[in-house]
Parts: sequence; structure tokens; C-alpha cells
Amino acid sequence: MYGRILVPTDGSAGMDDVITHAGTLARAHDSEVHALYVVDTGRFSTLPAETTWESVTTMLEREGEMALESFERLIGDGVTVEGAVVEGGPSKEIVEYARDHDCDLIVMGTHGRGGIDRLLLGSVAERVVRSSAVPVVTVPVSATGREEPDGEQPAGVPR
Repeated sequence: MYGRILVPTDGSAGMDDVITHAGTLARAHDSEVHALYVVDTGRFSTLPAETTWESVTTMLEREGEMALESFERLIGDGVTVEGAVVEGGPSKEIVEYARDHDCDLIVMGTHGRGGIDRLLLGSVAERVVRSSAVPVVTVPVSATGREEPDGEQPAGVPR
């Protein structure tokens, strides 16, 4: 059913649950997983003028590579992972990547913002859900990540 699953990652510890969920789905459907890190170029607008674009880009791309390395370690054996680092607006890049790489499903985290924060800041997950041509599974992201007790299955993931 799901030949290619796209999993956007920001490299945070809270992504552990998302990666675990995606890995379980990938093994159940014998799917290939595409891990995507988006260098959010919109964040550059608040940097001091003396900061060079090249140094910031290099630093953020390295951060992305480290996030993808961590992703591959966490997803575990039995899952083929293709990783990519791209630049741009996160929601736009996620949707375009899914389309350009024929992904059948997007599994992504949601930080659970609500109220005025969500209104003012928006939500990458919400924008992806609204604009994606493929199904999107959202997984709540904890602030620090958590480890499941041995043998426990994350909620909503088929055995």
C-alpha cells in the first residue's frame, strides 16, 4: 500500500516517536523511507547583517546531515532509507519532495502548538496536511523524546 514513505525530520530528540512509527509502518508495508531535512531559509531573515550566508548555510546543512545520520540509526534494521537535505520553506519543500519522489505517505511530527501560538506561527504539519496530495500521518512530538518500555508498541501502529 505504501511503497515510499516520506519522513521530514528536524533532528530533535522528540522525533524518536515519529521515526519509530514510520519504521514500523515501513516494515509492515515493506516500504522505502525517505528522510528529509529542510534548511529553513526563512530563518535567515533575522540574522545580523555581518553573518555570511555561506557560513550559515554550511552550518545548517551539517546539522541536516547529522539529523539524517541519527535518523538512520533510530529507524533500525530492515528499512531502506534515502536521505536528503534541501533548502526552502519547510511545508512547501515537504509537499514538493513527496510529489517529485512519488511518495505514497508522509509521516511527520506535530509539536502540538495551540491557541495564539498556532495562529501567529502557523504549523508546518497543518500546512502539509492541507496541501499534500498524499495521506499525512501526524505523530505527537514530545519535548525531549521518550523511550517505550521493552516490548511495547507505539499507539496506532499495526503489529
